[in-house]
Amino acid sequence: MTEHVDGTVHEGDEERTGGVAGVLDAIEQAVLAARAMPMSSSVLVNRAEILELVEQVRAALPTQLHRADAVLADADAARAAAHAEAEGVLARARARAAELVEQEAVVAEARSRAAQIVAEAQENAEALRRDADDYCDRRLADFEIDLGKVLSQVQAGRAKLAGRLQPGEGA
Repeated sequence: MTEHVDGTVHEGDEERTGGVAGVLDAIEQAVLAARAMPMSSSVLVNRAEILELVEQVRAALPTQLHRADAVLADADAARAAAHAEAEGVLARARARAAELVEQEAVVAEARSRAAQIVAEAQENAEALRRDADDYCDRRLADFEIDLGKVLSQVQAGRAKLAGRLQPGEGA
């Protein structure tokens, strides 16, 4: 266990002083707290202290990089899974849309065929009605002719009877 410049205490190669950012903060504090050289912008720092902090950064970097790689790998895997799921959803949606369009086409075709059948049935019914009316008209005309003949015979028979029933003519 070692105590560092910033006062943190850590075991072995564990992440120190809040990771890389913490160690960089400690280096910054060491430089800021260092004694200034007279008439210069240079400062005197404790070599051992700064080297220890640099070593801490080196020790923390692989851990941080490994974690970053793991996070990126997880993010890539999640993105790939989401992409695959989205593709699956799109494929199912396209298939359902095609099915609905096909059903709509079948329904439209069925409606069209039904309208055609109804139109043909109406034409057939009209033709049958005309044929029936023609048949009835012919039968009635024949009946009229037959009735006309019977009426003529009835009128002739009545005329004969009327001639016999008149007094004074030959009886």
